[in-house]
Amino acid sequence: MFAGALLSFASARYFANLVYDQWLFDSAMTLASQIKGNGAEPTLALPTSAIEMLEWDRIDRVFYDVTTAHHGRIFGNTTLPRPPITQFGQPIYYDGTIGQLAVRLAAVMIHTPSSGGDTATVVIAETLAKRNAVVRSIMAAIIPIEAGLLLLAGLSIWIAVSSTLRSVDHLTVDLARIQPNRLKPLESSQAIPQEIAPLVDALNGLIERVAEGRDALQRFVANAAHQLRTPLAALQLQTQRALRESDPVRRQEALTAVDRGMQRLTHLTQQLLTLARAEPTGAPADEQQQSVDLAAVARQTVEHWVDTAIALGIDLGYDGKASGVLVRGDQQLLTELIGNLVDNGIQYGKGGGRVTVRISTAPAILSVEDDGPGIPAAERTRVLERFYRLPASVGSGSGLGLAIANEIAARHGAHLEIGAGKGGIGTVVTVTFPAQDGSQS
Repeated sequence: MFAGALLSFASARYFANLVYDQWLFDSAMTLASQIKGNGAEPTLALPTSAIEMLEWDRIDRVFYDVTTAHHGRIFGNTTLPRPPITQFGQPIYYDGTIGQLAVRLAAVMIHTPSSGGDTATVVIAETLAKRNAVVRSIMAAIIPIEAGLLLLAGLSIWIAVSSTLRSVDHLTVDLARIQPNRLKPLESSQAIPQEIAPLVDALNGLIERVAEGRDALQRFVANAAHQLRTPLAALQLQTQRALRESDPVRRQEALTAVDRGMQRLTHLTQQLLTLARAEPTGAPADEQQQSVDLAAVARQTVEHWVDTAIALGIDLGYDGKASGVLVRGDQQLLTELIGNLVDNGIQYGKGGGRVTVRISTAPAILSVEDDGPGIPAAERTRVLERFYRLPASVGSGSGLGLAIANEIAARHGAHLEIGAGKGGIGTVVTVTFPAQDGSQS
């Protein structure tokens, strides 16, 4: 409001000066037209009635001063300050003082007639009473209008803010009603203002991510409870048996069974943790991924499993580039994916058989092939389910390996497919990754 008042005052002052400055200029030009040249010295002689008419004003006082460059002052009722003038016939307006009086001045320069190149400067000044009265009148008319507009704007803002805050109050109530075990998006019965719609969308996104994390945690707890119950019970029985046995041979057998059970339990626990890491967390996948050399990860994983494969008489090999096959992903999860596929091939392949890890490019494709009994076509979808094992399957697996691999592949935007090996013998699991800029072929 203060800035508006200043602007209104400046505008009123400008228009008041515009009107009265024109009168000053007209008066200055009238005096200039009365300058006469007698061949030697310019003169300006006005009758008394004309001077009285020039000076008469009911409100303000009028001052005038006419000087020439060669002969000095030739007419006037006081000495007036004058600015430097460079253009003939063009007025200059400025403010000044005469004694204690503030005045507005207009100055104009002309060539004097018949004076041998002499010039005359005419200065007219007037006090500011009329101008100030005009400014006050304009301000008296404008200020109530501005105040009314300001009040109307304030009322409009108050109504808009109150409406928005009421919607926020409704959202606050909806948020307070959300229960930890029933996370649902906000669905306010009131229309949501456009200004807070992004906030509501962000809150709904947060609720969705929290719900996904909660569901993943619940699935993990349920899976862990279901899968760990039986191994723990078996361990307890074997431990109790070992404690009861007095025969050293049988006690050793019981302890050996406990050790095997601990190994299976450790393997199962690691798979459950991997499964939990592979599940969606609600965060954008790109925030947790970086450029990973799939070929290098595959070679390192094969090297890690070589000793296990040799111990079981399995020929484990690698076929592909040594490095330079880039994908976007989480290196730890990709290592788990390849490791689970290799472990699956070793466990369910035939004794003395082979397992081959292959990497091809354009796009990046990972495949793990064994020459074991294979997976029937009707079962290839079901084996991707958690804890599902083929009927009469061998090995000590938990039914999580392929499920984990499938989860990790989906997390990377890749597609996992199970098929028959070459010549219809064994199983080949293929993971096709999306094409990436900068990958080498």
